[in-house]
Amino acid sequence: MTDARPTRSTASGPGRVLVAIYGVLALAATARGLFQVTTKLSEAPVAYLLSLGAGIVYIVATIALAKDWRTAAWWAVSIEMVGVLTVGILSLTVVDDFPDQTVWSAFGQGYGYIPVILPFLGLLWLWRTGRPVTTA
Repeated sequence: MTDARPTRSTASGPGRVLVAIYGVLALAATARGLFQVTTKLSEAPVAYLLSLGAGIVYIVATIALAKDWRTAAWWAVSIEMVGVLTVGILSLTVVDDFPDQTVWSAFGQGYGYIPVILPFLGLLWLWRTGRPVTTA
């Protein structure tokens, strides 16, 4: 049997938009995380290290999506989703560790909730545009 889903790459259409959004967040989260870690790490080490970690995850996801490395993209976006949900809950329950808005705190409230929406969109796009799979 074959999977009837269409095969698409990130070279055009919605895939390009997805890569662009991930690229912008990769730059923003990495720059902000580096700034926070180098200038005020002692104020909120957990939040600022996680913010930098988010930037790294976004970099990996951006590259994997842009290069159409499906397996790496699945892993990166899945890790992003677990991280966003875990850190979002943590930031709401341990408020003192998250005094400043970071990319993953409060489910990305400071970023218009894009960090919590984006992994769902990324996984949906990967699923909908997956390669046809042949089973014997």
